[in-house]
Amino acid sequence: MHSLAHSVAHTRFSRTGLVRGAAACAAALLLSACSGNGTSAPAPQVQQAPASTEAPAVDPEARLRELGIELPEVAPPVANYVKAVRVGNLLFLSGHGPCGQLTPDQIGKVGADLTVEQGAAAARATGICMLATLKSELGQLSRVRRVVKVLGLVNGAPTFGDQPRVMNGFSDLMVEVFGERGRHARTSVGAGSLPNNMAVEIEMIVEVD
Repeated sequence: MHSLAHSVAHTRFSRTGLVRGAAACAAALLLSACSGNGTSAPAPQVQQAPASTEAPAVDPEARLRELGIELPEVAPPVANYVKAVRVGNLLFLSGHGPCGQLTPDQIGKVGADLTVEQGAAAARATGICMLATLKSELGQLSRVRRVVKVLGLVNGAPTFGDQPRVMNGFSDLMVEVFGERGRHARTSVGAGSLPNNMAVEIEMIVEVD
């Protein structure tokens, strides 16, 4: 009988000791976590939203004034087509050359009749003409979200291969006016001839509001 009572008492003591030991361990862990002694778990990191990839807005109308550029009047199409077609938020501009009466340095083949610099100037003049069409279609150039794609046709001599340099006259203008939103994908190719023997003809696709 005494042995049985001793066994029961020993079992109760053991269980009590286990409970007290577990409580002591839990208290020690809690104290360690709150003491800031370097053993606490690291605080959860706050995940930041990714930075916007959209190019910052530039006031294109103000940029035109700073550059001293006045947009010309938009002439009606000379054949059975329209100057621009909008599909969703994309505006497709027909092929343009320089507006108004072509000047001698805008006529002829680059690499034979004209220098690369004259070709680039003709491409820039074509860009000004296309900006006028954009403004006519949209009301405000600030509605252009991005110049997306440009196709440049250069009326060049058979062996001429500097079409990209000629088209830089257009591309540089787009960046000057629209900032980063003016940077675009581009194709520059040579043409055997162009309407009215003009030096360049350019098409453009833009994303708009």
